[in-house]
Amino acid sequence: MLTLTDDEKAMLDGRHGKARQKAMDLLVRYAEALGAERFVDTRNVAGVPGSANAFLQNYYKDKGGPGGDAIFSHFDLDSDELVEAPSAVVHTCHLQGGADPLHWETLGVGEEIVRGHQAREAFAVSKGVEILKTCTPYLAGNVPAFGEHCAWMESSAVIYANSVLGARTNTEGRESTSAAMLTGKIPDWGLHRDGPRRGTHRVDVRVPVESVLDWGMLGYFTGEVVQERIPVLAGVTAAPDIVRLKHFGAAASSSGGVEMYHIAGVTPEAPDVETAFGGNVPLEVFDYGAAERRRVYDALNATASDPAVDFVMLGCPHAAIEQLREAAAILGGRRISGNTRLWIFTSRAVRVEADAAGYTAAIEAAGGVVMTDTCSAFAQAVPSGTRVAALDSAKQAHYLPAILNVQAWFGTTRDCIEAAVTGRWNGVGPS
Repeated sequence: MLTLTDDEKAMLDGRHGKARQKAMDLLVRYAEALGAERFVDTRNVAGVPGSANAFLQNYYKDKGGPGGDAIFSHFDLDSDELVEAPSAVVHTCHLQGGADPLHWETLGVGEEIVRGHQAREAFAVSKGVEILKTCTPYLAGNVPAFGEHCAWMESSAVIYANSVLGARTNTEGRESTSAAMLTGKIPDWGLHRDGPRRGTHRVDVRVPVESVLDWGMLGYFTGEVVQERIPVLAGVTAAPDIVRLKHFGAAASSSGGVEMYHIAGVTPEAPDVETAFGGNVPLEVFDYGAAERRRVYDALNATASDPAVDFVMLGCPHAAIEQLREAAAILGGRRISGNTRLWIFTSRAVRVEADAAGYTAAIEAAGGVVMTDTCSAFAQAVPSGTRVAALDSAKQAHYLPAILNVQAWFGTTRDCIEAAVTGRWNGVGPS
């Protein structure tokens, strides 16, 4: 049975205003559906409060008023009445959106839609929300501490927070994150607790895993075999950096529903295999060797047959500064083929760094575009006439063909940039 503290009862009773009452009511219903017995305090929320696509903006355009915001009231808080939202009571950041504010025309987004996104962003700012507009908040200043309870959306961010940082969050939705920003509460359930964070399945890595491509494929394999459970990886010999862990987690949360993993000797809750399992006996043990690696590579390239590449997309999850530096270096002053487009997606914060370092200018001098706030899958946008794409992200190779009906080649960043320059795919994959 759910037990409320005095301050939670006060919010639910309306003693802290109507909006917080609605938020607490939503969280109580959510906690009861989960079977949670209490709430935990959170001071770190990552969501999309008050955001809306064109459909929602049109649907709610006549339902607001001077006393409240219709989208936030009815859609975010599931309220049956219009309420005036107060400012966030805990740090809240806004994740990715639907359009780049500078390159919306390149994305094919109409001006009216862009103005709508800007209006929704202004609403969030008025409530004290930090605008990051990225799927990688941990690369844009929001780095939760070990053990910190968070309320985060975005699967690739959640798996990074839990696994690499040792923070604690389930994959939340916009409703629970918007309610959490007004209450500082989230149900004490799932990965907020010790037991569900312990390993359930073991993956023995039998081949070297070194490049970003390697880590993406290993993540894709891991998600496929464990689905929504907690894998423990053993046998990793080269410690991965942020970019590799970013790609691993994004792939594992795409092919499966992994929200947390352990890598023995690498991630903070896995000094060794035994500690990662915490007394659990592995439900299954999987080997990842040369045959499995090749099968994953072939599966990720299964939609592609035409070597003529129209479009190269990098930056899923949003590119780190190291990846923009690498892209500029591989281009090396060359020009992109007239038959191909190169789009690289990153956060606003990293874009500022890339501008200052000259990486943006180098990429744009070659004919590429560095965009922020969104990506091709999220915005459902590729250059007009695109039939064949090249990608260095296993996550994007998983989603983009299904979302936009394109062929997708998966390979290294170098493979992709060479395709942008030559207009042809020449990736060969693992030996």
